Amino acid sequence: MPPAPRRRATLILLVPVVVGAGLVATRAVDGLAGDLLGGALYAALVYVLLGAVRPCWRPTVLAGVATGICAVVELAQLTGVPAQLVDAFGPARYVLGSTFAAHDLPAYAVGALLSGALDHALRAGRDAGLGQR
Repeated sequence: MPPAPRRRATLILLVPVVVGAGLVATRAVDGLAGDLLGGALYAALVYVLLGAVRPCWRPTVLAGVATGICAVVELAQLTGVPAQLVDAFGPARYVLGSTFAAHDLPAYAVGALLSGALDHALRAGRDAGLGQR
């Protein structure tokens, strides 16, 4: 299988893992720490989804775009529109949130940057392994 389809498949398989980790983390870790961990994992999920859609994008690009998307979603909460959508359809809370929290913004950046660093390291390891064949 060529690298892009293989990468896409791998990233799609990671989606339920990241979602599960996020759900467990936000329920198992109380307070601000749980909120920050949930935010970082939310950004990791956005990173994985973007990577599945654009498997050829570099990790730095994916991390930047994922951080931007998360920030836009968070800032949209200042408008009250996400809260109205959550009132109409409860599960939208997992995607849009409902209440602005400034501390989520750095959590998103950390989650996306760590995802990018891990992705870069895995790609470098894969590429090194291909070169040794």
